[in-house]
Amino acid sequence: MIQKGLIVGLLEVNCYILGDEETKEAVVIDPGGDEAAILEVLNRHKLQLKLIIDTHGHFDHVDANQPLKEATGAKIAIHAADAQMLDKPSSEAMFFTGNRLRLSQADILLQENDILTFGKYRLKVLHTPGHTPGGISLLLEDHPYVYVGDTLFAGSIGRTDFPGGDYDALINGVRTKIFPLGDNYTVYPGHGPVTTVAQERKYNPFF
Repeated sequence: MIQKGLIVGLLEVNCYILGDEETKEAVVIDPGGDEAAILEVLNRHKLQLKLIIDTHGHFDHVDANQPLKEATGAKIAIHAADAQMLDKPSSEAMFFTGNRLRLSQADILLQENDILTFGKYRLKVLHTPGHTPGGISLLLEDHPYVYVGDTLFAGSIGRTDFPGGDYDALINGVRTKIFPLGDNYTVYPGHGPVTTVAQERKYNPFF
């Protein structure tokens, strides 16, 4: 599998580009900006973008949705509970960046246990709300990788003081859906360094 990580946008979001090296189908997880850099990676590896997957609807994770869709024809996928966040102006975007969110619309409304495919690879949707009502994590089947958005960070968790946040739901989601995957799983968060389930289970102060 081709996997490339980029830090995008003013709030330094981790954007992940995953591709099948044989079919050249690809997905982009959390394109929070800098679409030119994302397209450069896709073009360099001759990848055809099939899906744009948002782990949640906050502006810093979705701002490049529409430019990527226009450039590639890819479909935008987000959990149904966060879909309305994509096509509404974001006061947070203006406050944090001084720029308006570039609006988009969901093509695919995700639910728990949905499967998203690119080539021979399969991503399973785990609904992990708390940071937002529609927060998801993406489990790469047959590989010990999970992409968790802003649910879990190295040594921390996502904020739950924004509208729609729910601390108890976030903690429960990590304990019941992320930790049971196994200590060998690599955790790819929406900000900051990559970590592991073992590291967070043992040292994360929230657990």
